[in-house]
Amino acid sequence: MSAPETSRFVRLRVELVLEVGDADAVTKSALRRIAGEEGMPAAERAHAESAVTEDTAEALAYLVDPFDLVSEVPGVELQQASWSSERVDYDPESPDWDLDEDDGEDGDG
Repeated sequence: MSAPETSRFVRLRVELVLEVGDADAVTKSALRRIAGEEGMPAAERAHAESAVTEDTAEALAYLVDPFDLVSEVPGVELQQASWSSERVDYDPESPDWDLDEDDGEDGDG
């Protein structure tokens, strides 16, 4: 591939930390989304329902769709996406959660 061909592709990395104030609402929303999935095989539906019921992080992963993040952006087409979720211990005062930690590594400042 020539440089002009490879430069058309951009990897966008996004990391979110969400505070779940109502886990039951998240779970119910994920279950409604699963119920609305027409054509989902029964075994897959049962697995999805079990996963989102047992773990709020799984319910969030089921509800958050990377396509939704970019579907309205003109001039781009989503080529590939992957995402996961996990429970974390969050301390906003900890340097481990400094979102600007990469800013100085590229020589910009």
